[in-house]
Amino acid sequence: MENKNPLSEKLKSLPEKPGVYQYFDKGGTIIYVGKAKNLKKRVTSYFSKHHDIAKTRILVRKIEDIHYIVVDSETDALLLENSLIKKYKPRYNIQLKDDKTYPWICIKNEPFPRVFTTRRVVRDGSKYFGPYPSVKVVNTLLELMKDLFPLRTCSLDLQPSKIREGRFKVCLEYHIGNCKGPCVGSEPKANYDEYITQIEHIVKGNITSVLRLLKERMQLAAQNYEFEEAELIKNKIKTLEKYRAKSTVVSPTIHEVEVITLEDDENRAFVNYLMISNGAIIHAHTVEVKKKLSESRSEIIAFVLTEMRLQFDSQSKEVLVESLDQLEIDGVHFFVPQRGDKKHLLDLSKRNAKFYKLEKHKQERLKNPEVHTERILQKIQKDFRLHELPVHMECFDNSNFQGTNAVSACVVFKNGKPSKKDYRHFNIKTVEGPDDFASMREAIYRRYKRMLEGGGGLPQLLVVDGGKGQLSAGVDALRSLGLYGKIPIIGIAKRLEEIFFPGDSLPIYLDKKSESLKVIQYMRNEAHRFGIRHHRNKRSKSALVSELSQVKGIGPKTEEELMLHFKTFKSIKNAAFEDIESVVGRAKAELLFAYFDQIK
Repeated sequence: MENKNPLSEKLKSLPEKPGVYQYFDKGGTIIYVGKAKNLKKRVTSYFSKHHDIAKTRILVRKIEDIHYIVVDSETDALLLENSLIKKYKPRYNIQLKDDKTYPWICIKNEPFPRVFTTRRVVRDGSKYFGPYPSVKVVNTLLELMKDLFPLRTCSLDLQPSKIREGRFKVCLEYHIGNCKGPCVGSEPKANYDEYITQIEHIVKGNITSVLRLLKERMQLAAQNYEFEEAELIKNKIKTLEKYRAKSTVVSPTIHEVEVITLEDDENRAFVNYLMISNGAIIHAHTVEVKKKLSESRSEIIAFVLTEMRLQFDSQSKEVLVESLDQLEIDGVHFFVPQRGDKKHLLDLSKRNAKFYKLEKHKQERLKNPEVHTERILQKIQKDFRLHELPVHMECFDNSNFQGTNAVSACVVFKNGKPSKKDYRHFNIKTVEGPDDFASMREAIYRRYKRMLEGGGGLPQLLVVDGGKGQLSAGVDALRSLGLYGKIPIIGIAKRLEEIFFPGDSLPIYLDKKSESLKVIQYMRNEAHRFGIRHHRNKRSKSALVSELSQVKGIGPKTEEELMLHFKTFKSIKNAAFEDIESVVGRAKAELLFAYFDQIK
């Protein structure tokens, strides 16, 4: 029987070679560009399996034609994919949201080259360094070069023949000492070319070699009793060292290295890129990438890294990353540092990506807070299978100290934010000993019995701090009030942040970066904080003097931290020094161990 799929023959004929494939819609528009180590396997996979991502299913339905380009290696495929995405901007590909034109430092391709800043790169043989994310950085570098070297600023065509013919006259820059007059032959070309070589070293971050050369010149001038010249060179050395001190110096042992890290949310990724040369960070750039088909972290990293390497003309052989998952580029060694200066670099990059993400979220909240709040509530509604938007949520947490002074706390969130005036405490009355389940049952029962009697509005989501046991206790309390099914209830277990639903023995796990999980964690932490504060106040009124309180320098707060962590005084006495130090710090750990030695 003839296969009616018009793409079936093309799929069969695809080569098992590395390359780039392009998907076209019925209008002949490129809607997706991808790379593959094996074109046949990769492209066929789109049509031979079910896709969980809705956007991928839509993409596959819209594919009417496939073109491909075979290349020699996966690295070539990566570069070609990047180029085609930039050129065609296909709808279903990730795109760099970076519309700015950044400044470059240009060393003009001409006799006695000018050095200036530009936002337009012209392929005329000139050398371009950058782009720089800050105009201030560019201006600082240009001012440094002006202080160090007598460069010309005019746009005269200084061809040797024209200089010999005497066509030019010196200008004010010559008379005030900023230029040595190459236009009239007063500046040897060899000298000027040396300035340009040193400038190239500076913009590449290789300041050490320039300093070494200047120091040699200073010593030579001093030996020849040219003390004024030596003083001028000494001032240039100070200027360069001051500039280097302002740079982020990492380590003189780290030379040509790149760093790339990623922070993301549901729809976007924020990627930070650092370039290090001769121990200093010479480029730092963060970009936002909009996800289209739930691309993996490694796919986004590879895409951005390729773009950055092209943009900054990097030839580095080593790239520091957070994970080695499927990252391959010919001639590049990917490395995950565990300690030392390279680990500090990776952490720095990660912080930059995180700050960029937080800043973007903050801007969105300030620009349109209502839309931001509604988006988060809709996400919570979807993740926790709610029938209504959870504009009113409540969370319960229990606290007790060795089974005494049991209390429970209820915190209230409205529109995703704490409503502190509605927080409530419950002193547990019907439970003897440390029974967390019974305490949870009593607190929830009392809370919603009072709300039913008072006519208060019920929450759209109830969260209990704990696993299946605490959740079952909450369900029992709601059922006894006839509210089970009317108030959705979930439990969150601390250890693995598991989310439990009534009647379901298996928990679900939300993405650790999920905004829904973060709101629930915020509620849980707020309930814990509120409950601990009340519990501490209550206990301080009736607390008995413990043996720990006899230790000079150990106060009630430290005593509470130790007992919450180790549970009994005997466990504290038997604990290792490092374990106690991790809870209360070295100084107090030493006080405790000195006391334990006395009472042995």
